[in-house]
Amino acid sequence: MSTSKSTLNFDYKFIWRVCLVTAMGGLLFGYDWVVIGGAKPFYEQYFSIAENEFQQGLAMSSALLGCLLGALVSGPLTDRFGRKSPLLLSGLLFIGSSILTALATSLIAFNFARGIGGVGIGIASSLSPLYIAEISPAVIRGRMVSVNQLTIVIGILTAQVVNWVIASGVPGELSGAGLAETWCGEVGWRWMFAACAVPAIAFFLLTFTVPESPRWLASAGRIDESWKVLARVGGVPYANQEIVAIEEMLQQSEHASGNDRSLMAPENSRALVIGLVLVVLQQWCGINVIFNYADEIFRAAGYDVRSVMVAIVATGVVNLLFTVIAMQTVDRLGRRILMLVGCGGLAVLFVILGGLFHAKSTGPHMVALVLAAIGCYAMSLAPVTWVVISEIFPNRIRGKAMSVAVLALWLACTALTFTFPLLNKSLGASGTFWLYAAICAAGFVFVLKQLPETKGRSLEEIERILIRDSQSTTVPASTQATSLRSAESR
Repeated sequence: MSTSKSTLNFDYKFIWRVCLVTAMGGLLFGYDWVVIGGAKPFYEQYFSIAENEFQQGLAMSSALLGCLLGALVSGPLTDRFGRKSPLLLSGLLFIGSSILTALATSLIAFNFARGIGGVGIGIASSLSPLYIAEISPAVIRGRMVSVNQLTIVIGILTAQVVNWVIASGVPGELSGAGLAETWCGEVGWRWMFAACAVPAIAFFLLTFTVPESPRWLASAGRIDESWKVLARVGGVPYANQEIVAIEEMLQQSEHASGNDRSLMAPENSRALVIGLVLVVLQQWCGINVIFNYADEIFRAAGYDVRSVMVAIVATGVVNLLFTVIAMQTVDRLGRRILMLVGCGGLAVLFVILGGLFHAKSTGPHMVALVLAAIGCYAMSLAPVTWVVISEIFPNRIRGKAMSVAVLALWLACTALTFTFPLLNKSLGASGTFWLYAAICAAGFVFVLKQLPETKGRSLEEIERILIRDSQSTTVPASTQATSLRSAESR
């Protein structure tokens, strides 16, 4: 018998504190990922690579290579050592990366330091939303996991502001060999990276104050410790209710797969497919095209170079505001409706932008469309994808599955980064936008047909629904969809 929600007494102060500390990994992720953009004109002159496309690309992608490694190792680490220890490791990596990058005197040292930070990003991007999902009550889990996306956006905005403030001290145009002789060319760009050490140290120290994930503790056979953490979250009735559900689900998964933790077990297939498709969709939905075209679009609207940097900060503000809107709606409207709004809205906006580029249109309306697309993405695919993939994987393989999903995300990001120049050259701006509009339309159909609503459900309920659907392989797809909707309505 389940405990009535009215009898539960959640310690929201404790929940918020734990989730905010864990979500600082997202803040470091966002800052470290974006800060290099503002430092680029300066370190390229310092290392004399402004005319070397290969070295430029390597410097920009060294962190991305680290992300792939971080995502790859995060699964084995978190399944063996829990969620807390790898988070501490990611904090150390962020600290080391920010300091070593700031002190780099050679391009090799610079790339190595950036790669270290990338490993930290890969681990934090896997573990922060996963941990938050595992400790948060079902009724507020979407909002809590969205806090991680909020901190990512805050980290991005902070990096944009720091870059702008430091770069604003450089006289003249923000380009040319003369930058190497300026204070920013010698020292300022180093402070852009060094600033990340402050929140990284805070994240590392504060992580010692959070408990281990109760669901990992239970899967490791440490039921008493798991119960204590759950009681801290919601009191004794809540802990008793959750422990029973967790133990039942663990026993069912053992019976279904003989204690097999393999991702390829039949009962895990549906969740894995949904997770992989959604993370690829988040990257290939086209918002990166918006960021790639930001400078060109803002220049077309009449902005000079310095004003473009201010306008890019404005995109960060819009990103932040609409992420807050997502936090307020994800547990009320649900994950599925927000994903549909995101896919559909971006498809329409990209069709319009592609048409305007084809017509060689310029002006403030282009900026308005850019901001609308960023807002649409920020309240849908950006945060909700992280919420969904933190919820849908079975407990026994959650760490490993999350690692695979995040690895797929960074591979998709890498593919997008490397194919964008080719697409732009072969299809032009209009064709590129129309291509991503088609991807968003395909994503809309996938979400409509395949993604079940998960709001308000415990992780064990979600696992039960998806496993049952995966095992119904002999039932026609239309019948499966009907049975799933029936299960959701109960």
